[in-house]
Amino acid sequence: MNELIAIVDDEKDIVDLITLNAEKNGYKTIKFYDGKSLLDRLELYSSGKNQTRPDAIILDIMLPDMDGFEICKIIKSDKYLKSIPIIMLTAKQEESDKLIGLEIGADDYVTKPFSIKELLARIKALLRRYTDYSNDSGKILKIGSILTIDMDKYEVYDENNKKIDLTTTEFNILTTMAKKKGWVFSRDKLLSSLWGDEKDVLDRTIDVHIKHLRTKLGSAGSIIKNVRGVGYKIEE
Repeated sequence: MNELIAIVDDEKDIVDLITLNAEKNGYKTIKFYDGKSLLDRLELYSSGKNQTRPDAIILDIMLPDMDGFEICKIIKSDKYLKSIPIIMLTAKQEESDKLIGLEIGADDYVTKPFSIKELLARIKALLRRYTDYSNDSGKILKIGSILTIDMDKYEVYDENNKKIDLTTTEFNILTTMAKKKGWVFSRDKLLSSLWGDEKDVLDRTIDVHIKHLRTKLGSAGSIIKNVRGVGYKIEE
């Protein structure tokens, strides 16, 4: 296993709880108690001064120096960091707060107070999703002449060979449907494929990611079709 998990929360008890249980389950961890410390560490990676990059980040929304939404935006806008999966921790129960996190590129969220067992399951599922798609190394998927998906580089290119920047989750949704062009994927099917059996994932999660995916794909976004009352499919 040995994946490195960055834990970012200003509550020491929570950081210690996650650290203890993550390490018991075979993960390596690195702790941060504010946003600046995390970003300073990530900047070292981006600039090539440190080769160790977290495999996932558990990020609290309410930090003392800057909120988690702002940090998430910064990470997801950096070409060297954007593929790092992020799980947001939120003490707020409102659906709107969860959707904001998804809107800015977070891959998942967990509401406080949380079950450590549930959080570990989310971490495992998130890393599995990333690993599953990374294991398709060397494969090139094409959607007509409109899009090229490079599974080895985790990159997508348009018909003019211009790279399209996607988050990890957006890439995985696109790839899941591209592998079975013409198949109709219900929201439940996509949720199950990407999040496994986790229960606390909103149906609207898929809609938010699909909306962003279409926008980023530009004119090629039209390949993602709504199937009313069912879900989505890719059609060349």
